[in-house]
Amino acid sequence: MTQKDNDLEKIKQLIDIMKQNDLVEIEIKHDDDKIFLKRSQPQPTQNHTAVVPMMVPTTHPAPSTTDAAQTSAAQKTPEELQKNAGLLEIKSPMVGTFYAASSPDSEPCVEIDSDVTPQTVVCIIEAMKVMNEIKADVSGKIAEILVTNGQAVEYGQVLFKVKPD
Repeated sequence: MTQKDNDLEKIKQLIDIMKQNDLVEIEIKHDDDKIFLKRSQPQPTQNHTAVVPMMVPTTHPAPSTTDAAQTSAAQKTPEELQKNAGLLEIKSPMVGTFYAASSPDSEPCVEIDSDVTPQTVVCIIEAMKVMNEIKADVSGKIAEILVTNGQAVEYGQVLFKVKPD
């Protein structure tokens, strides 16, 4: 056997070792000799899966708070509308959870007939684990509280109605 045949046989052995051990490339250096083998990776087989559309039952969305407010406003009597006509609204400035007090053991920030000024804290809204004090931004007396403790509130949702001074 010649030197070339011997080298070729060693290369074939290396290729077999690569296949057996699932190697992609191998480099061997010995003195001044160097051999680098790289094999292409097998392409993954593609599974052809048939996509079958599912029938999804359609549901009608629940009316939003603004829809409910518009509907209830349409159903109110003229006396009720006149009673609410002069009231100011304190709206939620963010999405979060409404809390009437700063802690579970504390008294509520405000109650019906509480006097408020623009700087009066009327509630706490928790958003992303941050407790945000919400100020009245108006002066007057609390006429209505439209949310309950622990209720999720939306941006722009009316929280309180205030009878101005």
